[in-house]
Amino acid sequence: MQTTTQPLAFGATHNPWALDRSTSGSSGGSCAAVAAGLVPIAHANDGGGSIRLPAAWCGLVGLKPSRGRVSAPLDMLALTELAVSRTVRDVTSVLDAVYGSEPEDLFYAPQPVGSYAAEVGAEPGRLRIGILTRTSFGEIHPQCLAATIAAAKLLESLGHKVEESYPEALLDPERLTRTVPLERAGCAAILRGLSQALGRPPSRDDIEPFLWWLATELPTATADQYLEAQEWLLAWRRRVVRWWNGPMDLLLTPTVWEPPVTLESMMPVKDRFPELKTKIERHVFFTSAFNTTGQPAISLPLHFTPEGLPIGVQLVAAMGREDLLIRIGSQLEKAQPWIDRRPLVHA
Repeated sequence: MQTTTQPLAFGATHNPWALDRSTSGSSGGSCAAVAAGLVPIAHANDGGGSIRLPAAWCGLVGLKPSRGRVSAPLDMLALTELAVSRTVRDVTSVLDAVYGSEPEDLFYAPQPVGSYAAEVGAEPGRLRIGILTRTSFGEIHPQCLAATIAAAKLLESLGHKVEESYPEALLDPERLTRTVPLERAGCAAILRGLSQALGRPPSRDDIEPFLWWLATELPTATADQYLEAQEWLLAWRRRVVRWWNGPMDLLLTPTVWEPPVTLESMMPVKDRFPELKTKIERHVFFTSAFNTTGQPAISLPLHFTPEGLPIGVQLVAAMGREDLLIRIGSQLEKAQPWIDRRPLVHA
């Protein structure tokens, strides 16, 4: 439940690009293994950014498919499954291998016309791409701003039209406050699942301290407050998705608002829990919206800081348009290759 991978039970996963930095999370172990060259591809899943965030901080490609594209046994509204790798081609090969629905699934995505592998290197056409570099909480880090602007210029050099346009609902300041009643309920559900697995109620010693705090200390909500929050979120989702009904094909954003942070800054120290919660909410600002909408999104490692830390940029397509993300991703990878960059720690 954190944008880092440093469980107290097993110790921190270190970022291969800088060992004092976080990999983000929650698929940070997968991303560290791929970035360090231990494996070419690793499983990852994404309920608020957990494919795209660690991909951005580890210099990898992270594709979150549309809701229902890959069968998920839990049928969770926001969670999707796929993988991370170093190239668009490799992530696409995984998607070809695993996409599809089971008869008992709640969510279905439209079937692709052909293989996704055929989209790698295919001409995407001249696209209209909106760009968002603002947040509802303040300015983004200068390096993340530079990365997104550089990506926009690269897209323009490839013949696409980039303009400042985005779903206004993404900047709605009520996005966080109106959904608070859903937070504790979601964490409590995790504890219930653990209780069933253990055959007893979980104790404080069984749970990471930050999750325990979320599940037990956040204000409880009434049933009416919970339903009201769900209704607000569904209406907000419609406001976001409506933007793709217009002339725009893709949305370009930073993947994360800041470069990889230190492991120390993400430690779940008791008196810093509220501060950590705010930090996590800001980390998922550009990613979690598209778990709510169910749209596909991809993070690409197009930028590095002067210190050599990777920064990802995100492209978001309309529901079911992984093909478009694969085409534009492979076009950008060819125009500005990243495959030869290696982190400090590499097999």
